[in-house]
Amino acid sequence: MTTPSPRIQKEDSTITSARLAEALGRLALEKKAYAVRILDLRKLSSVTDFFVICSVDAEVQARAVADHISEKLRAKNVRPWHTEGYGESGWVLMDFVDVVVHIFLPRTREFYALEKLWGDAPDRELVDA
Repeated sequence: MTTPSPRIQKEDSTITSARLAEALGRLALEKKAYAVRILDLRKLSSVTDFFVICSVDAEVQARAVADHISEKLRAKNVRPWHTEGYGESGWVLMDFVDVVVHIFLPRTREFYALEKLWGDAPDRELVDA
């Protein structure tokens, strides 16, 4: 069972890690990220509940996706605990504690192959509606 994170609260409502992962994936899609996958790590790791993994075609788009996520969630008083790779790394990581977002350029995503590394995790792809 997913418990609400104390870092992810808005007034009287609480966002579960599953709902946060879904929201983060949808926000990435709004900025034209693609191949958005949510990996459920709750039964495999105590480090985080979910990975949200997506691809973008350029560094500037990776920053745009990260900025969009930050701006939209800031309005709900939700902020990443840590962000890294915002420069020219091919990979932006946003750590929301219970959910970690990975924004990859295709070559970097292929190299690190997180979906294969966490191949035992249930996963699903989000598509733009």
